[in-house]
Formats: sequence, structure tokens, C-alpha cells
Amino acid sequence: MKVGVVGDIHPDGYEIFHKNNIEYVIANNTEEEYLIEKLRDVDGIVVRTAKLSKNILSKALNLKIVSRHGVGYDNVDTEFLNKHKIALSITGNANATSVAEHVMTMMLCLTKNIFESDKLVKLGKFQEKGNLPNYFELYNKKILILGFGRIGRALAKRCLGFEMKVYVHDPFLSVQEIKKQNCIPINEEEGFKIADYISIHLPLNSETKNLISFDQFKIFKSNLILINTARGGIINEDALYDALKNKKIFGAGVDVFEKEPPIENHKLFSLNNTLLTPHNAALTLECRKRMSIESCENIFDFLTKSKNLNKNNIINLKFVS
Repeated sequence: MKVGVVGDIHPDGYEIFHKNNIEYVIANNTEEEYLIEKLRDVDGIVVRTAKLSKNILSKALNLKIVSRHGVGYDNVDTEFLNKHKIALSITGNANATSVAEHVMTMMLCLTKNIFESDKLVKLGKFQEKGNLPNYFELYNKKILILGFGRIGRALAKRCLGFEMKVYVHDPFLSVQEIKKQNCIPINEEEGFKIADYISIHLPLNSETKNLISFDQFKIFKSNLILINTARGGIINEDALYDALKNKKIFGAGVDVFEKEPPIENHKLFSLNNTLLTPHNAALTLECRKRMSIESCENIFDFLTKSKNLNKNNIINLKFVS
């Protein structure tokens, strides 16, 4: 049994392989030809953000499972995996807390104008606090959570703790399931009209690409704070820039970009009503440990057909015997 690890993971994950005498190779170079050679004879692959194309996967003739170090899997050719009955797993239990806390941080920093206040003090302008733009409370504000998986639910708990009104749109869940979490189900368009905050927790696919674009910004409230910690491309960046520049919405927190890393001097960099982070919402120390361990456990449990196999983490359930 041999496993390929593509990208740096926390050392705690490797302990799963060490104690079970599993051979593994580490590939930190993500160029296609290099990965083809490194992964040629592996039974499983742990992958962070590197792209696993059909060309790479097709040369790994022993491959039985790809384990994503995270929850999104748009960097993996799932069509190839499905066609060849190769399982795909995610670290579904690992990053909900970290990402939910990141969203709350963005909401609070933008709502309270924290960085402008900090700058004022450090510039010796303490007495000019009256010149700061308006800032607000989270109390009694309406948040729309798009997508109500583990992260969306973790965020809802925290928002309820701030006594916010939590609205949820998720077409794959029943009204009863959403209400059980003390949240209010709502359709997408109505949610867009009433929200003071919107937080996105959806996969990127053909249905969600440019889900929020020029038309949607026409119906948002002018005090809206829009947060995306899911995937770049769900919000059209040209439309977002236009809305922020022209004060159609209050602000935006963006952890993910259409192209990563974003181009130098990206237009969003010039705005003062944004909070931008480098796709690190899930990279707290605790979360990195959990994702590393869970992604390696998924590989080991699947390849050994362990009774501990967490089927909730396997996307291709039909391939699990």
C-alpha cells in the first residue's frame, strides 16, 4: 500500500501512516509531469489545493481513492473518478469551526470599522473619532446563510449567540430541518432583498458560478456586508468591484478569488470597504491538524476497509464496499 501526499500537511497526519507501516511519498512540486511520475504507483492520494487533472489521474494505475485535505473538490477531475470508480473523500468534520469564526471576524471588523479606528489612534488622531464612518451592531440584524452544511450550521450558532435573525437558503434541506436549528428558511430572492449580511457556503459548479452578479447587486440593501469564504467565482468580481466602488453595498469580506493567487494590483485591492484574506479561513493550527489527520485517516480506513470508515466523508458512496 502506497500513498501520495500532494502539498504540505501538518505532521500529525503522517503519524497515521507511520504507525500502520504505510509507505508514502510527498510531492510539493505541483507541475503535471512531476505529479504523473510521483503518483504513478500510489493506491491513494491526499491533496490540498493542487489540480489533479485527468492526465495525472489516468497515469496512476493503482489509484483507489483521492482524499481532499478540505471540503471543496473543484481541483479534482471528478468526472474521471466517477467513470473509473475511484472514491473521493473530504475532511467534512474538520474546518467548520475555523471557517465560521473567520466569517464572524470579517463581519465584526467590517461592521465596527475596526481597521479605520486602529489607524486613527496610531496616527495620533484620537480626538477625531467623530469623523469615523458610521459603525453598527450585529444585534437584531438579518443574516442570510447560503448553504447549510457543517460550516453554515456552525456559523448560524455563532450568529444566534449575537442575537441576530438567521435566515437560510438551501434547496437540498427541508423547512423542518432548517427550523430545527432555530433558523428561518427563505427563498434566495427574498433573502437577497432583506439581508444585512450574506455569507456563502456553497460549492463552485455550473449552477453557482456567478450566482451573485450585477443583477443581484441591484436588489441588495445598501448596508449589506457580503462574505465569501467558499470559492472564488461564486461572486462575479467585476460586479462586486462596481458595487463596492459605487457604495451599492456597505462592504465585503473575501477569502477566495476567481484566480488564486489573485493578479497583482487586483481592482479590489484599491477599495477601503473590503477585508481580503488569502484563502486561509480554515488554516488555524487546530484546523490544520484536524484536516491532516482526517484526510490521512480517510485514506487508511478506505484502503483497509476499516469499520471506522466515516461514510459521511466519502463523496462517491456507491464505490464504498
